[in-house]
Order: sequence, then C-alpha cells, then structure tokens
Amino acid sequence: MPRIPLDDLADPRYAALLADYTRLKDVQLRARREPAEGLFLAEGVEVVRRALAAGHRPRSFLLSPARADELADVLDAVLAEHDVPVFLAPAAAFTVLTGVDLHRGAIASVHRPPERSVADLLAGLGPGARRLVVLEDVVDHTNVGAVFRSAAAFGVDGVVVSPRCADPLYRRSVRVSMGTVLHLPWARATGWPGDLDLLRDSGFTVAALALADDSTALDAFDAPERLALLLGTEGDGLTRRALAGADVTVRIPMAPRVDSLNVAAASAVALWATRG
Repeated sequence: MPRIPLDDLADPRYAALLADYTRLKDVQLRARREPAEGLFLAEGVEVVRRALAAGHRPRSFLLSPARADELADVLDAVLAEHDVPVFLAPAAAFTVLTGVDLHRGAIASVHRPPERSVADLLAGLGPGARRLVVLEDVVDHTNVGAVFRSAAAFGVDGVVVSPRCADPLYRRSVRVSMGTVLHLPWARATGWPGDLDLLRDSGFTVAALALADDSTALDAFDAPERLALLLGTEGDGLTRRALAGADVTVRIPMAPRVDSLNVAAASAVALWATRG
C-alpha cells in the first residue's frame, strides 16, 4: 500500500483506519478500547523500531514526513510483507487528529498479542529463568513502564502483573519503558494472589518489598538463585493477602525522614541489589 498524504483529516475513506489514533487523551476510554479491539500504540521512532524488531504486526502508521524518512528502511521491509497504510501528516494534523501534542511525529498502531497466563509465561521461560518482577495493582502507566525498563536493564527474565494492574501495552507504558515491554515476556495473573503459588512451585522464592517490622534489609538479604520480587501499588503498597503469599519480606534501608520510594525507583534499587 502506498504512503498516503493526509490532506483532509475528514476523508471518509480513511475514517475507520484513523480511528486507532483518535481521542488519545481519554485514558479511561483507551484503556478499555485497545485491549478489546486487539491493538496497542507504539510512539516514537525507536519504540516503533523495537515493536517491529520484536515481531509485532502493524495495523497502520501515522508519521510526519521527517519521521517517515527516518523509518524508511523498516517501512520498506514491513510493506514488503504487510499491506498496511502509512499515513503522512504534518505536525499540526497530529494534534487535531489525536487530541494531544505529539512532538515525536511517529506512531504505529500494532496488533496486540494474546495475553499469557502465568503458567504459560513460566513454561516459556523454562528452568533457566532466574529473576521475575511481580506487580500488584500498580495503576499508573508511567510507573509500569518505568518498572519494565528497570527490569530489562537488570536482566529480569519476565514480569507478572496482577489483574488490576495498569496495562503494560498502553502507549504511555510502552513509551516510558523505551519499548522494553515489547520484548520482555510478561503475563497477567488471573488468580490473585493464588498465582504466586505457581511461581513458588516453579522454584522461585517470592520476596515482598515492604516496610514490615519483620522485614530484612536488602543489604543483608542473601538473594536465592531464583527470585520473584513482589512490589505493590503506589499509595498503599502491598495488600495483606499478597504479603501473606510471600516467602520473605525485604526493605530498602533509608534515612529516617523518608520511609518510602516511588515504586519505579524502588524497583530499580531492589533489582540492582538482588541482581544475579
């Protein structure tokens, strides 16, 4: 399919295809709609490249002419295999169409892969997996993306998110993760916190990061060979049920006047301290 200049945003021929990019500002709507319609958005040149390199199949592209030139090599390769539209639009048109000011000038609508179960994730990782991150009810997309980026940086093998955790494939999560969510295996738990038993049955020790009286300081914690690090939501931390499902509780030693870190910052510290 040839590149399509968007001279008229209201052109009825493209209304259905461009619907993937409209109303990006409505987070609640998009969070419901994108999984239901089987899509996610990759934003920015590098993230688009990583989505395609990870084997994700595009639905369409919305690009500024300059970004289309930057992506010419991958576009040619993709278009040789997939008949998908490449819409070319000036910066002003991006804002009108999407409802947000997108300076990056590159978005791809991508087919969403089927979600893995925790059992499928563990089977796919196999016995060589040594580190997992588990997120309980982290509802901020930025934090989810930042945790994935830290997980990838410190060699984590996979991520498990609880049923109420924010969507790792929401565009903000994908962007903040720098696309690492697109190649780092992850699964959404369906039984919570019961799915922690599946990790334990696979030989993982579940370590909860929490400020509990019986917690062990990270610098005194002898990390086991197979570790699943459990982190809780931004405000309240881990639920009692999740804490009860952990094998051990650990904490990050801090100055007396500060009792906690943002969950994304805490994940980076804890993953560095327990790196294999």
